[in-house]
Formats: sequence, structure tokens, C-alpha cells
Amino acid sequence: MNHNDINERAVFATRFGAIATTVGSAVGLGNIWRFPYEAGVHGGGAFMICYLIFVFLIGVPLLCAEFCMGRGTRSNIFGAYRKLGGGRIARVAGPLGIVASLLILSFYSVVAGWTVEYCISSATGSLDFSNTTAGHGQFVDLTTGWRPMIWTIIFLFINFMILICGVTKGIERASNILMPLLFLLLVAFCINSFFMPGFADGINFLFTPDFSKISSSVLLGAMGQAFFSLSLGLGCMMTYGSYFNDRNRLGRTAATTAILDSMVAILAGVIIFPAVFSFDLSPEAGPTLVFEVLPYIFNQLPGGMIWSTLFFLLLFLASLTSTVSMSEISITYFCEEKHMTRRNATILSSVIALVGGVLCAMSFGPLSDFTIFGMTIFSLFDYLSSNICLPIGGFICSLFVGWWVDKKFLRDQLTDFGKFRFPLYRPLLLCLRWLCPAAIFLIFLNSIGLL
Repeated sequence: MNHNDINERAVFATRFGAIATTVGSAVGLGNIWRFPYEAGVHGGGAFMICYLIFVFLIGVPLLCAEFCMGRGTRSNIFGAYRKLGGGRIARVAGPLGIVASLLILSFYSVVAGWTVEYCISSATGSLDFSNTTAGHGQFVDLTTGWRPMIWTIIFLFINFMILICGVTKGIERASNILMPLLFLLLVAFCINSFFMPGFADGINFLFTPDFSKISSSVLLGAMGQAFFSLSLGLGCMMTYGSYFNDRNRLGRTAATTAILDSMVAILAGVIIFPAVFSFDLSPEAGPTLVFEVLPYIFNQLPGGMIWSTLFFLLLFLASLTSTVSMSEISITYFCEEKHMTRRNATILSSVIALVGGVLCAMSFGPLSDFTIFGMTIFSLFDYLSSNICLPIGGFICSLFVGWWVDKKFLRDQLTDFGKFRFPLYRPLLLCLRWLCPAAIFLIFLNSIGLL
């Protein structure tokens, strides 16, 4: 590979920037609403311990694999597989990652659009959260008309404005501001939780494990949460890894990313469970908890309007850092494989996401009766990306790095060409060869309903 190619390619300017962007990619709505829901359904503390174990047994090895492929080749997902001798594999893994990222970007932007509207409506006091029934009515009104389409377009425009500025001036600079702000908001909410009447019950539920509750469904739920939470299997981390400079210690960066991502999920639990226990409610699935139950809870607190506004701002920030990384997968592909300028690649990627996003937004309203295999466009995009593409992508990456990639390449990347020791090399290889593929296969079977 020509050394000039590397120099021409964007590189994150600072170690903090590299960590902020990778954590930003991992941290999303999955941490703030999926983790508390999964923990709520699967018994709290026991689920959390299983989740943390899987983060380090599956998440960190796969992060290391994607980082090594990205930085070692300085390429997009197609180029990374091809340069490491996997030309045929690139023809499967490449399109899989790019299609999945565009599908996720489409439906995720709709939910992110809801957070923008809720944030603005909370700030202006135009939301009625006097009871959960009123909250439910407002949520239905929001998602069934034409308004979701407008908010999806607004969100994607904000996403586009960050991406068009490039890697260091756009993505890294935005992440350096957004991620500390996100953590600051999380800490403020945790302090607020401390003063709630249900604080002790909520914390006991989350941190006191009842190991008798561990079942196959708890283990599969924890495994799936660990895998999906870290944006694995898409090529996000591979793409961001390709922007790491040579001073980034990949193992340490992977561990730091996993720890901070898990911390966000746990802090979300600290925010949500005391609130839920304080008002004798139970954690409900997905959007209901976030868009109906929590705003009602905040409305009961002093300064409820402010807390509600800040909460939806938190969700917006988490959404934005994730969609930026998902967009980058297709942008680098268009730039490097199709030789487009960064500007044109960003426009093309954004237009594709816009078309998909508008269709997904309309699947709650004007297109609600239009179904494929019994699913709306929104549900279909979600199912195909989350249940099919991500597990297959992660499975391929794990086996490819574990068995196919030259071990000298892997060792060189993890030790910075022998400059420092990486004592966990053998356990890492063992996980990539056996544990990760087996776990991902089980996640895949569970996600398509065969387990």
C-alpha cells in the first residue's frame, strides 16, 4: 500500500477525539431505552452482570478485530477485507455493512426526529403529561401524521451538516462537544434520581442480582444487548478505526469504549428505575417507556418541564452521535471505491437516508397499511438490519480475523509493531475463533425466532 494514501486519508487529531467518536458511535438509543427495558424484563441485577461479562467476552474482542482491520488497512469496509486477502468475503461483508447502515439510518432517524420534536415541545410547554393517557394520545398524534416526516428531514439535515465538514472538523469536533455534554446530562439526571422516593428500590433492583432469575432468555438477552450496544457487525468501528493515528493503543481504546458505553447504559438504569419505582410503574418496551411514561414522571417533579427538555436533548445527542458514524460507512465506501469527492459522497449518502427515512416516517401514517411480509417499512428495515445483517456481519468479521487474517498483522496492530506488550493476545484470539462466532450464532437464531 502506498504510504501517501495513508497520509492523504483523514486521521483523528487527538486520542480524546478518537475515544469520543467511537463511544459516540456505540452510545445510542439502545443504551438509554433498550438496556433499561431488557434489564427490567430480565430481572435487573442478574441481567446486568451477564451483560457486563458478555461486553468483555464478545464486545471487546470484536471491537479489537474491527479496529485492527480499519487502522491496519486505512480503508472502508470493502477495502479492509480486500486488502487482508478476503476479496470474496468483501463481496458479502461489504454490501451487508453498507445496506445495514443505510437501513438503520433510515428508521433510526425517524425516532431521532421524535426526540427533536419532544425536546422543542417540552421546552415550549406544549406537551400535556398530566397523566400517561394524555402522553399516549400525544405520542400517537406525533407518529401518525405528516409531522414525523418533517422532523426526520430536520434531523438528517443536522446529521448532514456535521458530516459535510469532514472527519476532524466535523465528526471529531462534534463528538468532542456532544459526548461530554451527554455524560454531564446523565450525571445531572442521576443526582435527580437520588432524591426520588423510589431511589432505594430502583437501585436494589438494578444492582442486587438474583441469580435464580438467570435463564436461557436472560443470557440471550444480555448477549444480544452487549453485541448491539457496541455497534458491532456494521463496519462502524472498522471505519472509525481507519481514522486512528499510529499512537492509538487499540486494545486500550476498545476497553475504554466498552467501559464508557456500558457506563451510559447503567447510568440510564440509575435514572429510569428509581423514577419507575417512585410512581409504581413498570418498565415497558421501547418507545412507550421513553415517550409516554418518563415524561409523565418528569411532569410530577419540581421543574418538570426543564427535566423533560433535558431528557429529550440527551436522547437527541445519543441519536446524533450514532447516525453520524452510520453515515460514515457508506461515505467512505463512495469516496474510496467509487472515487467520489467527500462532498458528493456525503450528499448521496444523505439523500438515500432521506428517502428511506421519509418512507419509514410515513409507515406510521399515510403508508401504515402498506406492508411487506406483514411488516411496515419501518419494521422491515429494523428487522432486516438488526436481526439479519448485523449478526451475519459480526459473525463474518470474527471468523475472518480469528482464522484468516495473518497473525503477524493482528499482533503488530495490537502491540504497535512490538512497541509494547499485549498480554491478552491469546485469549483474544480464542474468543474471536470460538466464543464470539458461537455467541453471535445464538443471537442470530434468537433474533429470527428459532430459539
